[in-house]
Amino acid sequence: MVIEWLKFKVAPQLREKFIQLDDDIWTPTLAQFSGFLGKEVWIAPDMPDALILVIRWETRQKWKAIPVSILEVTEKQFAQAMGKDSYEMIGTGEYQVRKFPAN
Repeated sequence: MVIEWLKFKVAPQLREKFIQLDDDIWTPTLAQFSGFLGKEVWIAPDMPDALILVIRWETRQKWKAIPVSILEVTEKQFAQAMGKDSYEMIGTGEYQVRKFPAN
């Protein structure tokens, strides 16, 4: 399994709107594609302007097979719904889940 990790800076008063719109716009788009396993939204009580999205993919190949044009259209739709300059992606990462054999 591969983890797509995204960190966003969002005004605290818009955090819930961001979470809801992400669920309404991004999640259904990603769920159309083979390999999408699910998504979590992480919030930290001591950082009200930060959001972490953790997206699980079956393989890196399936994740990266999503057409860029689909991602661009979806981001444009999300940005229009959120409002201009209301959020900023400030970090990204890619991780693999490692499991160790049971003894």
